[in-house]
Formats: sequence, structure tokens, C-alpha cells
Amino acid sequence: MNLTDPVADFLTRVRNAINARHQKMDVPASNLKAEIARILKEEGYIANYKMVEENDRRVLRVYLKYDAEGTCAILDLKRISKPGSRVYLGAQDIRRVQGGLGISILTTPKGVMTGRTARKENVGGEVLAHVW
Repeated sequence: MNLTDPVADFLTRVRNAINARHQKMDVPASNLKAEIARILKEEGYIANYKMVEENDRRVLRVYLKYDAEGTCAILDLKRISKPGSRVYLGAQDIRRVQGGLGISILTTPKGVMTGRTARKENVGGEVLAHVW
């Protein structure tokens, strides 16, 4: 299956897994998706992730994080830069998400990082998504 926007597919699968209250979900693996999962884990939005081989294909397995009441750590995800409408920001133009309660995920010349880290390192890039 050829996807035109694998990042949007990844975010949609996460959103659907949360709505269905799944503990884990699988997506076709890529380095960009693995970096997004790494950032989500570092920021405390998912419990864990790992690359697995399944039927001779690499799969990224993401373990979702819920609290005692069953509320997921991720309230919502939003794709910002799309294939038809790319959004690039300089370091000084990166704003807080949900008043500082969320994160923005950027791809920069120094790699995939959060908006906070990009501002700190004074580097801009393409805004992939907002998570809160």
C-alpha cells in the first residue's frame, strides 16, 4: 500500500487506537515515525515503542499510556504541515501549543525535535504535528 502522507496515517492510527482504548498499536515502520514515537515517549505521551519484525516486514509497535481512570495521556493530535501545504517556521516563530500544555514536533536540519528544543537550539524547520 502506497501512502501519500505516512505521518498523517501514523497520527490517525494513534488517534483511532486511543478512541478504541487499545493498549498497543502497530504501524508500518519508518525512521521518521520512530523519531516521532521517541519524542512522544520522552515527553510522556506514550508508555513505550519498539521496532519488531513481523511477516518479514518492519513494524513499529507503540504502547499507549493511560492513567488509573482510563484517560489517555494524549488528548488530541493534529497534523500541521501537509504534503500539499507545507508549514515551515523559524526558531523565533515557534509558539507554545495549548498554552504550554502540549508539544509541537518539528523536523529540522538537526533532526526531529520538539518546538521547545528547536527554540533552545535556535533552529527552525517543518512543523509536523501538535500533540496535547
